[in-house]
Parts: sequence; C-alpha cells; structure tokens
Amino acid sequence: MDFLQQLGLEAHQAGTATGQNWMNSEETLSSFSPVDNKLIGTVSVTSEQQYEKVVQQAMQAFEEWRMWPAPKRGEVVRQLGEELRNHKDALGKLVSYEMGKSLQEGWGEVQEMIDICDFAVGLSRQLYGLTMHSERPMHRMYEQWHPLGIVGIISAFNFPVAVWSWNSALAWVCGNVCIWKPSEKAPLCGIAVQKITEQVFAANGVPAGVSCLIQGGRNLGEKLSHDTRIPLISATGSTRMGKAVGAAVGARLGKTILELGGNNAIIVSEHADLDMSLIGAIFGAVGTAGQRCTSTRRLIIHKKVYEAFTQKLVKAYSQLKIGNPLDANNHVGPLIDKDAVDAYLKAIEACKAAGGKFLVEGGVCKGEGYESGCYVQPCIAEVKNDWAIVQHETFAPILYVMSYDTIEEAIQLQNGVPQGLSSAIMTLNMRESELFLSHKGSDCGIANVNIGTSGAEIGGAFGGEKETGGGRESGSDAWKAYMRRQTNTINWSTQLPLAQGIQFDLG
Repeated sequence: MDFLQQLGLEAHQAGTATGQNWMNSEETLSSFSPVDNKLIGTVSVTSEQQYEKVVQQAMQAFEEWRMWPAPKRGEVVRQLGEELRNHKDALGKLVSYEMGKSLQEGWGEVQEMIDICDFAVGLSRQLYGLTMHSERPMHRMYEQWHPLGIVGIISAFNFPVAVWSWNSALAWVCGNVCIWKPSEKAPLCGIAVQKITEQVFAANGVPAGVSCLIQGGRNLGEKLSHDTRIPLISATGSTRMGKAVGAAVGARLGKTILELGGNNAIIVSEHADLDMSLIGAIFGAVGTAGQRCTSTRRLIIHKKVYEAFTQKLVKAYSQLKIGNPLDANNHVGPLIDKDAVDAYLKAIEACKAAGGKFLVEGGVCKGEGYESGCYVQPCIAEVKNDWAIVQHETFAPILYVMSYDTIEEAIQLQNGVPQGLSSAIMTLNMRESELFLSHKGSDCGIANVNIGTSGAEIGGAFGGEKETGGGRESGSDAWKAYMRRQTNTINWSTQLPLAQGIQFDLG
C-alpha cells in the first residue's frame, strides 16, 4: 500500500524511540487491520531497560527544552503542523486502515492534529499569568506558570493520533517533554507520527527526548502511572482503566487528565428541525462505527414527534453503506477487533433480555468484503433509560431510543447515567435551549444546541464530568493542566509589613 511507503513504514518496526534513537526488543506485537484482517506490521515492545532509558533521556531533555523561549518552542510546533499537512493523505489512510474508521474521519483526525498545532503556536505567546494588588504598601503580587516536566500520554485506539497531538502540542509549548504510549491496537500510527515529528525536531536541533515513544500493553501504562518521575499522566480510555490510572497517580499525589467513557444523548424536541436532527443523530451513532467517546448512544425524543422521527431513522439506517473504510462511498467501517464484536453481540442480547424492542436489527455482516468478521450492522432499540445495559457504555453502533413528555423530564433522562461527556438538544425553542444550557440543564462537560454530540472543535476545552473523569484537553485554558502555578510577591519597600496586619516586633 502506497501510504505505508510514504510514511516510511516497513514490515517490521522498532517500537521505542527517543528522538531519532529507535530501539528493538525481543518481545513484539502485531498489528492486524480490522478492514481485511491482514498483517500491517510487527512492532517491538518496550523492555524494562528501554523504558528506563526513555525516562532518563526525557528528564535530560527537559533541562534544556524548558529554557527555550516559548515562542521558539511554538515555532517548532508550527513546522510540525506544516509537515502533518504534507502527510495528511497518507497518515489519514493509515489511521483508517489500522483503526477502521472511514477515510473521511481518518483525514479529519489528521486535520485535528494540524489545527491543534496552529492553536499551540498562538498559545506559545499567550501563557499569561495574573497580577494582583497587595494589601501591603510597596508590594507587587503576580502569578506565573512553569512547566511540569515529563507528561505521560496514554491514548486509545479510536483516536490513535489526534488525542496525542492535543496533549503533546500544548505540553511542548508549555516547556514539557512527552512520553507517549499509543494503543497496542494501533501501534503503527504511533510510529508514523514519531517519524514525522523526529524529522522536524532534528531539523531544529530539539534535544532528543522531547518526544518519546514506547509500545506495549496494560503493564506499560501501569508503569507510567506509578512512576514518580512523571508528574502528569494524560490517559484516554475506559472508565475502568481511568479509575486504575487515577488511583495509581493519586496515591503518589501526581496529576491526571482523564478522558474516559461517554453515554451521550441527544434530546429531540417537538420544536426540532427533524431533518437536521436526523443528520446529527445518525453521524453521532454510526460514525467511527460507534467507537467514539462522544458517540450518540441515546435519543430522547418528544412523544409528539417520536413516531415520525423513528420512522426517519429506520429509513436512513436502511441506506447506510457498510464496508471498507478506504472506500469513500461507505459510511461505516469495521469494529476494531473480534473482542469488540463480542461485546456488541452481548449488549444486543442483554438489551433483548431486558425487554428491548429492536426497530433495526443488529448482527455481524456476512459475505464478500466482510471476511475479517469485524463488520456489524448498526441497530436501533427502544429501551428504558434505567436498564443496566443502557447505563453501560458499549463501544459499538447500538442506538437506544426513548420518549419523553416535558423538557424537564428529558433533561433528567439525559443526566440519568454515570457518565457525563457530551450532550445535545435539537430545538428551535429558545427557552428549551437556554434551560438545557443552564445550571438546571445538562450535567456534561459538553452541551450542544442543534448539533450532535460528536465532532468537537479544538478551540474549546474537551472533557466531561462524573465517570468521564473531569479532565480537560485541547482548547480554551486547558494548557494550565500542563503547568504549575506559582504566586510571587515582591517587596520593594524598606519595611517588612506582614499580611493580615500581624505585628511581630523583636523590640
């Protein structure tokens, strides 16, 4: 495949890297595409000795990198964004082929990387602190922000490159260095990105260790989480994984950014534009084959439009094209692997056992083009919100629908799950939309009006509440999570007055 050659990927790849120093090991992991079940490549797993070398290299690089002026660091990130533009086509195809998302979404993921680089370049000149008025005469108070050191990044298979860039681009302009453990289900994406990054960094004399790559499974993530030399761990994945990472890092009083599960709903009001709502609901439910943390899992539809809207849904689902994601005519690609297919089938059985009525039946796709066994039929089921299976996030294209009577009831249903990532309401009624966005409305980190739950822009802080973890990445002031705040007070008088008017006289 041409895109593999364009990215400099051979059949066998070293899996550990600090700058241009690539390392092999005896243990390997293989990457098979869910598209056709073909072996893409074999990657070396990071050994204990290699891990230690990576951390030591990162610590050494931090001492130099932190002293580069922030705008100079931003210039390097700007060049990385340009290089990603040059590789957008090939890298997007690799993302699509190794992970299984549609080619449009693969290209879109690389565009997110480009966008966050652009954002970080501007940010490099805007790492602002505040000034405060002191209660003491001839005193000046202000705050400033310093880099933390090493940022450990644990990313998930569903966004194998974009989430890394959200973290690394901001961490770098803030003066940190990064150690990245990509998902073991998409290791070649990590290698491709590291190769692109190392070319830019080498051309700019960036010290080796500012961008590090390690490869492996759960045990390597645990190693990062327990390592006291890594002050911040940014982890994306399941709630189960996030709880383990949070506990490990919290036990050593480290910092975390956790982006975990979502159980996202769209409220479809009686005042909604149903045609527009249909587009948002379907893309949210079947995009990335339902494997986004922001995927639409639930539709909460007003009773007056329930029949009309579900009929539109059923008709639209019959027109979905399922197949090779590299074919731009297809809407839905495969699930990541057979384990994901099993989870999808078990969720369908659990839903039926609870009394769910399927408006569109699910199942594994058979026949030509589906030989990998990872292609499934997006399905729709009528459910109750409090059922255990509905409360659980299944990473698959299963859409649950339910009805409501009042807007207050709809918001209660929307909030009535353990997760709190993304939410949306479709309505042309201003009072409904404002209620949804008020403190009595959605309890999620993201709340949208007249767009779906999926497809966040990098300009806003991304993240959620409750079991979603509470972390924030990407835009707004998310950069502050990658730095430590320091309050400074300067006394330029000839006296030493104490705060709060305290007197301390030695005679």
